[in-house]
Amino acid sequence: MQLKIDLHVHTTYSSDSLITPKDLDFYAKKRGLDGVAITDHDRIDGALKIAKETDLLVIPGTEISSLNGHVIGLNVNELVPPKLGVDETLDRIHDAGGIAIACHPITFFKESLKGRISPRFDAIEVINSSAFPFNYTVRRSQEIASTLGIARVAGSDAHYGPEIGYAYTLVDAEPDVDEIVKAIRKGSCSPHGKAIPLKMRIKKEFLILRRKF
Repeated sequence: MQLKIDLHVHTTYSSDSLITPKDLDFYAKKRGLDGVAITDHDRIDGALKIAKETDLLVIPGTEISSLNGHVIGLNVNELVPPKLGVDETLDRIHDAGGIAIACHPITFFKESLKGRISPRFDAIEVINSSAFPFNYTVRRSQEIASTLGIARVAGSDAHYGPEIGYAYTLVDAEPDVDEIVKAIRKGSCSPHGKAIPLKMRIKKEFLILRRKF
């Protein structure tokens, strides 16, 4: 079967996200998603906790701040330390039984890997709804994935409930986390999505600022 999954979502376990577990469940279902990957910054505890408390299919993950840029680890159940080189970060993800994704590899205002992407990655996030400039980042990321011959995925990089599902990956797999990551590793998936509207981005930033002050 084919599953529709947003592979890059942050919850309130990330300090810069507004998405509560209730928001996650509501907007994922509203967008017709079959599941989401929770990828909080340098944390795994929230993803593991929420996965046990919802009937939504949750892939536990984390967005790791490596020394060379951000890397997503999916299907990991232990924390991968930040501030390691990209190669050691990949080793830690793979040793934990997970897959490594080069997220928003070419973009401004985010910690991107740029030239540090290699065939050791299991996939490249070629569509990231939060990336800027959107069309350029998609084109360049597609070129990198084509050159390296590795799987292509998509995620919204949502930090605000209504952003969930703006990008998603169609995965040919049964609704089981191990089967999903296996399918991604094999390239049995396809990326889809569009940019988060500017008005929604501005509202999110306003709400984050209001929460801080």
